[in-house]
Amino acid sequence: MRLLPQPATENIQLTEVLRALSDPVRLEIVARLAAAGQMNCTVAGDALGVHKSTASHHYRILREAGVVRTEQDGRLKYMSLRHEDLESRFPGLLPAILTATTLHRAPTTSESTVSATASARASAGSR
Repeated sequence: MRLLPQPATENIQLTEVLRALSDPVRLEIVARLAAAGQMNCTVAGDALGVHKSTASHHYRILREAGVVRTEQDGRLKYMSLRHEDLESRFPGLLPAILTATTLHRAPTTSESTVSATASARASAGSR
């Protein structure tokens, strides 16, 4: 596997990490990577609702900021979070962001539909 260009641990800058994580799509990618460990870029981008070129842009921003590590194996690229590197530079930052992301994540379309259906049934039953 070939490692794509990324900053060395000592060169990761807090402002760049926070800038990379300021986008909801990139936060979703990071949350998915935290849950899965390592993901193929195609799988990570599934259901994001963005074009492949836009997803690639987000992956590049995350990699160049030092948030993810990207390795290329033939035509496939695999991403993983740089947990240890980020923890050594900014202790507690990534866990705090991931916790806040899961606590404040907007419900997905299917979750909203289920919630709306349940509310409608409950109000219909109380009439």
